[in-house]
Amino acid sequence: MALTKGKHNIAEIEGMRCSVIENGATQERSQFLKELLIFNGYEVKMEKEKAKDGSVLDTYVIGLTDILFNAMIVVYEKKLVRKDGLTVTPAYWNQWSKQETIPYWRVQL
Repeated sequence: MALTKGKHNIAEIEGMRCSVIENGATQERSQFLKELLIFNGYEVKMEKEKAKDGSVLDTYVIGLTDILFNAMIVVYEKKLVRKDGLTVTPAYWNQWSKQETIPYWRVQL
């Protein structure tokens, strides 16, 4: 997941330089992040990952056209909003439904 590393990666997605949000995301995960980020006013780019031999994989690379975007900073500073009006927590970002109400310093991975 993107919140475990603070490293900021930039890649070309759909012919545009983007800040990479997540690599190796499933279809469901990529749709969840895409809807969340579009709701918050960001332009999202997605494309299927390619293996070293050039074959297309079933996972996606998700990026934003905002090059300065860093998911870890934005989530922990509580700058993202969910559709129900609450702020996005690390548990919500990582889709941990049962740990959503636990404070982030008590979450055990």
